Order: sequence, then structure tokens, then C-alpha cells
Amino acid sequence: MIPRLLLSLLFLANLAFAEIVVDGNTTEVNRSNIQETQNLQQHIVSRLAQLQLQADAIDKEILDRSVLAKIYSNYSTLKILQKQYDAIQKSIDSIKLKKRLTQDEQEHLDTLLLESETLQGKLELLSEYEKDPFKKYLEPPKIEEVPTVGNPFAIIGAISYREKLISAQDEYLSRYETLEDVIEKLRAKEKIIKEMYEISGKDEKYHKVLLDIKEEIMTFASVLDIFKTTQNVYSKKVDEITLSLKKQIADESKKTVYIGGLVLFFLVLLILAKYIVKRYMSDIDRYYTINKALNLTFFIFVIFTLLFAYIQNVSYLVTILGFASAGIAIAMKDWFMSVMGWFVIVIGGAIHVGDRVKFVRGNTEYVGDIVDISLLRMTMHEDVTLTTQMTNRRAGRIVFIPNNFIFTDMISNYAHAGLKTVWDGIEFVVTFDSNFKKAASISKEIAKKYSKGYTDITRKQLNKLRSQYHMKNTNVEPRIFTLIDTYGMKISVWYLTNSYATLTLRSTISAEIIARLHEEEDINLAFPTQSIYVDKDVRKPPIEAPTKDIV
Repeated sequence: MIPRLLLSLLFLANLAFAEIVVDGNTTEVNRSNIQETQNLQQHIVSRLAQLQLQADAIDKEILDRSVLAKIYSNYSTLKILQKQYDAIQKSIDSIKLKKRLTQDEQEHLDTLLLESETLQGKLELLSEYEKDPFKKYLEPPKIEEVPTVGNPFAIIGAISYREKLISAQDEYLSRYETLEDVIEKLRAKEKIIKEMYEISGKDEKYHKVLLDIKEEIMTFASVLDIFKTTQNVYSKKVDEITLSLKKQIADESKKTVYIGGLVLFFLVLLILAKYIVKRYMSDIDRYYTINKALNLTFFIFVIFTLLFAYIQNVSYLVTILGFASAGIAIAMKDWFMSVMGWFVIVIGGAIHVGDRVKFVRGNTEYVGDIVDISLLRMTMHEDVTLTTQMTNRRAGRIVFIPNNFIFTDMISNYAHAGLKTVWDGIEFVVTFDSNFKKAASISKEIAKKYSKGYTDITRKQLNKLRSQYHMKNTNVEPRIFTLIDTYGMKISVWYLTNSYATLTLRSTISAEIIARLHEEEDINLAFPTQSIYVDKDVRKPPIEAPTKDIV
């Protein structure tokens, strides 16, 4: 809208440039000068409208791109409201000084009090802009606790932290650049308003706008100076942290590569050692034990390598482990003893994987094969044996034997040092009037026949063990003992058999002995019976022996 002052000036300009020709009673105006004046008016109006559009576009751009304009607007509103509030309070104080108030004065006072209360509420809403309106805008992002890169897993966290820090720095820098851009736009608007002020003939309206823009530029310029200092300090701190993290990440990456290479080297050695042991060791049981020992050695090496690599104060660690181990040894005595038992088993070689053992716990006996020896326990697979046949009546169970039982309980090894045979005995009773010597001879013959192979194997193995153990009695031939019993002569036959198949050979030999004894007329088996003879012998004739051997 063109102001009234501008219209007045244009009207005066028309009169100045008009040429008045007085010829008698007729006045003629130079039409060409009037036309030029009108063109000038249109140009001024058009230029003012164009400059106003440019100023509005700058305001809109500032308002859309930055919150600074909104902050300053609230700040300006606060100052205006504060002036209004002070003026009203002054008027209220002046009215209250009067002793008596008229009705109009009282109504006016009530109106002022209501306005004062309303302004006070608005001021409370804008109170955060009173002292430091740009504090939140100038405050840099909070730097959280800087992580320490002390292990490979911390590298990922450090990289994430660094990227987050750099992103926050970029966002804070964008605020600084936005503030600079706002100041440049305000200066451009200042030039536009100056031009409008000159064209409008120094209209007071544009003069007031010009003063407001200058004050706004000065305010933002002071904010920019503070921002520049804060931004420099923040950027230096961020750069220092990022450089430190970059160095820590690089050092930790190198350390991880070195440790990984060392572990990989020993892993290759482990695989090579396993391959050599498997290729050149025929004893499967020993291979199994050595394989587990190699795995445990590699595991312990890796654990200690990582501990010494990533624990800064090793002496402190040793002290802590010393106190901790003492407490653990008391609180977990059984576990500790199991670990000690494992060392005794592995180093002493009393029991190996694959050995046939007998374990007695209380009144229960377990016989089976050791299938695994771990740090805390032995695992035994229970087999069908004489013990299970006569005592347990069950077999096939997996029995877990704590390693500490080797110190407190009886554990018999049927296959120690490669000696995989045991003595087994069969006993039977013949009557006193039987030819017990013949019965003993038959029993020895049968036992010798079926145990010959195990006898030869045991003889060779015992000869090897003489260098390790002090063994006096190395007789491996079947043994026969004839003893007086309640119902007759007890004949006890002892022979060597496979410790893994004792029951099978006992069954075969027992059947063969009974069959052979039934063939002899002068040999009768004795058992608790009662016979009454009145007038004749009622005993049954002996059963004919089978012609085919029982296997």
C-alpha cells in the first residue's frame, strides 16, 4: 500500500513539473509533463511492490529454514510485552496513590489490573527467552563418556561412538552455518528496506522497520561471536576424541591381528599333531587320551593368552585369582578334588578311555567300559557281566563317576596297562563217593582247552609288565582246587578269560563240564537233597552226554 505521504509528494511533483500558460481567462497544462509524472508514480509504486515481495520472500525463507527467527520473534514479543506491562504497572501505581477514586477511575483501575494479569501470564510463558534466549541453540551436543578400546569387541562400539560424535559435530556446525546465512539474508533485507525508505521519501514506517532489522542483525552478530567461540572449543574437543579413538582402534586392530595369528598358528600345530598321532598311533585308547590332552592344552593356552593380552595389571589378576582360588577350593571342594583326580588319572595313567572297570559305591557295584574322561567326571557304559547277572540284574546304563572318587572309593581296572584278561572261576560239588580226582582232571582239561588263547596273551603281557611292576607269581595256566564242602567235594576251576566277555566263556565252559560229568558213572553232582531207600535203589540212570560241543 502506498502511504499518504508518498501520494502527497507525488501530487506536489505534478504541480512542480506542470507548466501553466495563462492566456486571458484560459489556463493550459502541459500534458506531456503530466504524463511523465504519472509514469514516474507508476514506476515508484511498482518498485516498492517488487521490493516488498523480495523482503517477504527473505522473511519466509528465514522462517522456514531456521528456528532463529522464531526465537528472536519470541524474544522481541517478550520485550514488547514487558514494556506494556511496565507502563500498565506505572499507571496502576499512580492511580493507587489517590486516596479516593471515582467510579470511572475504579473501573479504569480494574481494567488495568486485568490487563496486567493477562500480560503477566504471557510473560511467564515467554520467561525462558528473558535472560538468554539463544542458550539452547548455542549449547553444543553433550559428549557422553568416551569408550576405551581394550578388546576386539570394543572396536565396534568405538567406531559407532565416533560416527555418532562426528554426526553431532556436523549437526552443530550446520547450526553455525545457518546463523551466518540468516545474518546474510537480514543484511540483504536491510538493503531492500533502505531502498524502500529512500524511494518512499523517507517514510517513518520504513525507518522503524530499518531500525528493527539493524537491531536484529546486531543481536544475531553477537550470538554469532559467542557461537564461533563455542563451536571452536567443541570442534577441537571432538577432533581430539576422534583422533584418540582412531589411534586406539588402529592399535587394538593390530593387537587382535597378532593374537589371532598366534592362535591360528597354534591351531595349525594342534591339527598337525592330531594328524600325526592318528596316523602313527595304533592304540585307539591312547590316541583318545592324547587327543583330549591336546585339546585341553590348546584351550588353556588360548585362555592364558587372552588373559595376559587383555588384562592390564597381571600382578593384580594373580592376587585376585589367589584369593578367589582359596575361597573356591573351600566352597567347591568336591569340584576341586575332581580336577585334582583328573590330573591323577591322566598323568598317572591308572585309567584310560576304553578300560573295563569295576566301581563300588556303598553296596552297589558297577562294571563297564570307560567311554570318556572329562575334567570333572568319568563316563562309564555298563555292560552285561557276571556282576550284572548275579547282583544288579540290569545293564546298559550310563554311569557318571566323579573324578574325586579315585581318592575315596574302590575302582578296579580290568584292562590296565594293556592286560585285558582276568581270572574267572567256576565251582561245583560232587558227592564224597564220586571220583573227584577225575572230575578235577576233566574240569582242568576243558578250562585249558577254551582259555588257551587268553593264556598265551596274558603270558606275553605279564612278561612286559615285569619291568614296571614287581610280580612274583606269573603262572597263567588254569588252576584246579579240590576242597571239602558240606555236601561233598567242591571243585574250583580258575582260568584266564577276556575281561570284556567273561560271562560268555563261563557259560561255554560250564555247559561243557556238566556234559562231560554226566558221561561218567562214577561221578555224581552233590546238592541238598533227601533220598529214602526202602527195598530198592530208585536213583535215575545218568543222562547221556551230548555228542556236540556247546559253544
